[in-house]
Amino acid sequence: MGIFLAHTIILCFFPPYRWRRVLERIHFLGVKTLFVILLTGAFSGMVLGLQVFYTLRKFGAEALLGPAVALSLVRELGPVLSALMITGRAGSALTAELGVMRITEQIDALDMMAIHPVQYLIVPNLLAAVLVFPVLSWFFDVIGILGGYLVGVELLGLAHGTYFGEIHTFLGVQDVLDGLYKSLCFGVLVVWICCFKGFFSGYGAEGVSRATTEAVVLSSVSVLLWDYLMGSFLF
Repeated sequence: MGIFLAHTIILCFFPPYRWRRVLERIHFLGVKTLFVILLTGAFSGMVLGLQVFYTLRKFGAEALLGPAVALSLVRELGPVLSALMITGRAGSALTAELGVMRITEQIDALDMMAIHPVQYLIVPNLLAAVLVFPVLSWFFDVIGILGGYLVGVELLGLAHGTYFGEIHTFLGVQDVLDGLYKSLCFGVLVVWICCFKGFFSGYGAEGVSRATTEAVVLSSVSVLLWDYLMGSFLF
């Protein structure tokens, strides 16, 4: 798998550059997943706002609801949950798509036409993921913070200025950058695993099914593991 990733990254720097394919992949990975991200982000922020509010009230610190929700979303929940949502919606479809191309010999046909299959199929997905994962994570964070605002301010009576004022005080630029770095790494990780499993899937419907399941499980576990490692050693 390491050789597959290194090969793909090297091919990113050599022509032909298929920008049309990259745009198609951005639509496939990002635009089609946007609604799921917004829905998940809104409810995650609302649940987080509700639970954190009652916890902070025990210590008389309800005013810190805004930064607690924002920091949790921006540094951890936003990158991780958006990556898991993209894996479930788009990663599984990506593996199945490549698996079907393998068993119907379309990948072999690309080879026969002197088209490098990795450069044509995998490189656009990797470039699209590098762009899509941080943007979707940012959408998740913003809609999640607004969900926390809806619960904390509109339903539980916290002052509007207190919620956003404390976020401005405690949330720094470095927190936002840390979340974006994580999203970038998760994008490479998920596309790498899903493409590898699909590209080398077994033959027949059973092979594609097994490859898709393995890709989703391995990607999800890898995202959680990598999140822990980055949180422990880098930030």
